[in-house]
Amino acid sequence: MNRENAEKIITEYLKPIFGFALKRTKSIYDAEDLTQDIVLKAFRALIVKDDIEDANKFIWTIAHNALSNYYRTTAKSIIGVSIDEVAEVIPDPDSMLTDEDNADTVCRLQSEIAYLSKLQRRIVIAYYFENCKQADIAKELNIPLGTVKWHLFEAKKELKRGMETMRKTSELKFNPIKFSSFGINGSIGTKSCEEFFRSALSQNICYCVRNEAKTINEIADALGVSPVYIETEVDFLDEYGFLKRTGDKYIVNFIISELTPELLTMQDAMYKKAAGLFANELYDELMNSGILDDEAIFCNQMLQGSSNENPLRDKNFLLWSLIPYIAAMSGEKLIDSTITFEEVATIRPDGAHNIAHATVVPNDLKLPNDYVCMRDWCGPYYDTNGDHTLWRVDSEWSGRRIDVNQYDHEVAERILSLYEHEEECLLLSKEDYAWLSERGYIKTWGDYDGYFKTSWQVIVLRNKEIKTKLLEIGEKIKEKYKYVFEDIKAPYVEAVLNSVPTHLRKAKAYELQFIFHADGWFLLHCIVALLNNGKLKPPTEGQRKSLSTIILSK
Repeated sequence: MNRENAEKIITEYLKPIFGFALKRTKSIYDAEDLTQDIVLKAFRALIVKDDIEDANKFIWTIAHNALSNYYRTTAKSIIGVSIDEVAEVIPDPDSMLTDEDNADTVCRLQSEIAYLSKLQRRIVIAYYFENCKQADIAKELNIPLGTVKWHLFEAKKELKRGMETMRKTSELKFNPIKFSSFGINGSIGTKSCEEFFRSALSQNICYCVRNEAKTINEIADALGVSPVYIETEVDFLDEYGFLKRTGDKYIVNFIISELTPELLTMQDAMYKKAAGLFANELYDELMNSGILDDEAIFCNQMLQGSSNENPLRDKNFLLWSLIPYIAAMSGEKLIDSTITFEEVATIRPDGAHNIAHATVVPNDLKLPNDYVCMRDWCGPYYDTNGDHTLWRVDSEWSGRRIDVNQYDHEVAERILSLYEHEEECLLLSKEDYAWLSERGYIKTWGDYDGYFKTSWQVIVLRNKEIKTKLLEIGEKIKEKYKYVFEDIKAPYVEAVLNSVPTHLRKAKAYELQFIFHADGWFLLHCIVALLNNGKLKPPTEGQRKSLSTIILSK
């Protein structure tokens, strides 16, 4: 139960509990003593329990148990103090100071006040430092007067405990981590990942609670900063589903992968083996089947030779798009769908629906010289508008970068809209042609005010039939190696799931279902395998902006 609801329940039962105690004890002091014991036990129990169906029964069960303990002993461990009067006996913080240690103690006290809850901090500052009356504080915060007194009582104990305790040190205080990458699986809303992981503080908060839930104070201790600075970030991350709150503790609610040489080496070997089988067979089938000469696959960029009547196709440029497209999109019926996206994805307030993930790479990470690194990779990424789909992959070989946010989605919609407009033989504006040309999607000749000619430089699959034929080639190869692929990935999947906190394993298992399908690492290894054996040639400088980009007709 959250603290606010627990406080409401305790406030409601303060007077009934005191009446209960007064009727069953020898004096008003014993009654106050027993009341305090009951209230403390009830409040602490309410904070840690989320399954209380009958609060009334729960409170009175604790009251009767406390009364039994009272009857069994007459020795009291604490002096009874009326809850309504407890705030009055908390000493003014300045009274704790002496002339000799005034400056140091003030500094410590201010630091400890920062470790109080947000509400307690507001009450303590208002009461002690702003000289506000308790009744005025209650009115300002719209809470009962008894709640103000209760918080002052609890704050005194917390301040005393903090002043007497040396807080633990943590490596994160002097060695903060930094996400080497972060992204999403699913749709993005109005906010980008950069806004959520906008600072080292937000990243380290998430990392701090990746395996174990912690309170704001415990997070602050681990990071070596005041809880005052933690609260705003925690609230923001909690609101958007990147942290999960249980009671007064928080735990990360997205996947943080901590890379190790062992896991990365295992991953690299797995992809090399699978991509070597798939990519080489796919390349040979595409080159030998004659499908690359089908006029339904077209792009002006891939035409070579000086004769317009008999141009030569640049099949290498064509394969830079088709190899990753087929690797990603073929064999859909072979994908394990035991876990669905809806089961594990988070719906966020900005309209996003996704699984977020981040990566932490140790500073001293050493990998084999032949390890395949993912540089500037994005995708596969696609947008649909009207009768066409724009499918893209960015890599270290392409000259145009995809920015996966709301703006990039709008850019994709504009590209498709302009393509459809020109396909209807309509002239675009000079600004639109300049915009497309700058991004490498078209090439232009002539003067816009007179004779003007353009050609689209991306691959176009002109009908549904050619798309089906291409994907059937990939599916046939994946079906051939189905059980081989399952054996190749099984050890890696097990190792990855063992490295993920229990509460996030289902989300990670969902993503692992797509290994060797819509999987950026598999696409990358397919390209690298063909580059290494010389079948695929690097793109020319003029081809980089439009590389691995396809417009598909429905």
